[in-house]
Amino acid sequence: MKEGQNDSAGILVIGSSNTDMVVKSNRIPLPGETILGGNFFMNPGDKGANQAVAAARLGGKVTFIARVGSDIFGEQAIAHFKQEGIDTFGVIVDPHHASGVALITVDEFGENCIVVASGANGFLLPEDILQHKNKIAEAGIILLQLEISIETVNEVVAIARTNQKKVILNPAPACSLPKEIFTDLFLLTPNRLEAEMLTGIKIESLSDCENAAQIFKAKGVCNSIITLGENGAYVNSKTFAGHIPSIKVQVADTTAAGDVFTAAVAVALAEDQSMETAVRFATKAAAISVSRQGAQASAPYRKEMGGDER
Repeated sequence: MKEGQNDSAGILVIGSSNTDMVVKSNRIPLPGETILGGNFFMNPGDKGANQAVAAARLGGKVTFIARVGSDIFGEQAIAHFKQEGIDTFGVIVDPHHASGVALITVDEFGENCIVVASGANGFLLPEDILQHKNKIAEAGIILLQLEISIETVNEVVAIARTNQKKVILNPAPACSLPKEIFTDLFLLTPNRLEAEMLTGIKIESLSDCENAAQIFKAKGVCNSIITLGENGAYVNSKTFAGHIPSIKVQVADTTAAGDVFTAAVAVALAEDQSMETAVRFATKAAAISVSRQGAQASAPYRKEMGGDER
């Protein structure tokens, strides 16, 4: 076990892995516009991998199921996951499709614009999941996003339901979801825009958040967290409902802040912490993340959280 990891129930992350190619600029270009940027750098990224790395750094015992290409990006990704203490048994090397990449522009305020070429991520199929259904049965918490096919997500949720496992879905990027998936989720963690798409409610206030959360509950999701960026998060759960404010920091880059937040919630819940404690822990982790550059590079380690934040 890597130093800093705990002996709580394991977290199984199933999702995407990309290499982020990032350009810093004063602003994000308009459609059809060319501007001169500043520094260029490459980082490992994408939502599944971001959440796996963040959860491992925060002390979770993490297994990752993903699909990468048989190329330099795939090789570097697997080596990186192993270095972070992640079990990579479920990372499939695809000989026919390139590893995913993301092109990211970050402006002077830390806001970003992202275009993704999914590559091998798009070929993580239900049959791949069936080969690892024992991992789902063994996991304490299963963490999903929507950068893999919805058929694959459905397969994971179905196996989790059979084994009575807790599934956290971070519904990003936003898309319509089959109604039957909601009843099998333990927790849904949309941001404001994703919550608007899934509920049809324009979210401009905490009252709107509460109304959206009630729609999620009516769909069958007992626990939901709507993340609000610099305005914190709105939580609706069996044990706590209400607003938790953000921690104010100097923002350098918001890339992967939502991934760090969701991963931190998963770690705290895997340690049997309350929902309120989990969200406060996640709020602090996300604040550290946005104060520095990069996706996975920005994820904090448990020792950086200060004190016993569990």
